[in-house]
Amino acid sequence: MEPGAWGNRTAVTEFILLGLTGNVRLQPILFVVFFFAYMVTVGGNFSILAAIFVEPKLHTPMYYFLGNLSLLDIGCISVTVPPMLVCLLAHECRVPYAACISQLFFFHLLAGVDCHLLTAMAYDHYLAICQPLTYSTRMSREVQGTLVGICCTVSFINALTHTVAVSVLDFCGSNVVNHFYCDLPPLFQLSCSSIYLNGQLLFVGATFMGVVPMILISVSYTHIAAAVLWICSTEGRKKAFSTCGSHLTVVCIFYGTGFFSYMCLGSVSASDKDKGIGILNTILSPMLNPLIYSLCNPDVQGALKRVLTGKRHPV
Repeated sequence: MEPGAWGNRTAVTEFILLGLTGNVRLQPILFVVFFFAYMVTVGGNFSILAAIFVEPKLHTPMYYFLGNLSLLDIGCISVTVPPMLVCLLAHECRVPYAACISQLFFFHLLAGVDCHLLTAMAYDHYLAICQPLTYSTRMSREVQGTLVGICCTVSFINALTHTVAVSVLDFCGSNVVNHFYCDLPPLFQLSCSSIYLNGQLLFVGATFMGVVPMILISVSYTHIAAAVLWICSTEGRKKAFSTCGSHLTVVCIFYGTGFFSYMCLGSVSASDKDKGIGILNTILSPMLNPLIYSLCNPDVQGALKRVLTGKRHPV
């Protein structure tokens, strides 16, 4: 093989993704299933965005963050699923080296912003429930923009670090990736140079992108739970649990799948189990988010009905 575009150290110029299955008969069925899942995810998240846009009642910080989360979900699934669908149609998947590295970067960039945005949403819920008198000043438009900017910056640094660290590895042997998209663990297996530094970077990244946000979310919800217990009104408690319940469900799904994908790297051997977890992480989570938020939130339900029926908000 000729040296790749990233330097003379890399002998592999393309990767062959094995995909979800080698069974040619199953591939058309999988194409239909995942094409449907992709359309549902994109349509559901765009519906949430439209509802937030047309409903004045949803022009609040909480829904500003939810709108950004919907955009991220569209981006995350678009990075992985369309290329996979093309591969299913072609019955093979040859990915140029640079394209594989680019997919790796954008997936970790968008997923990383997702991690921290969920933390910002937990902080927003904390301020709304525990500090209602100062909420409008503590969560001004400038603060909202700053929080989103911090989420993007931290995630960009993390994604760029992993991408650069992978790009300097030697890939001089097999170029067959037992997965349906380019990710860190399956690429580590193909390297014929030491991945010790990559493993350390992954541990540090998992700490800042997973452990720290989970701690902050847990602290926020500990304070929220204590404050909700002091609410005398049954309706007030119900509204607080409705608002926080949808967010907590999304957090559990997102971090649960992410934990199994990246924290269990004691054995980085690729398997069908890893592909199943990848489906949960890249497809199921973005697809469920609009459903979770619409089912748990009457305001979003009302706005979605007006979007789908074409009715305007009553003046």
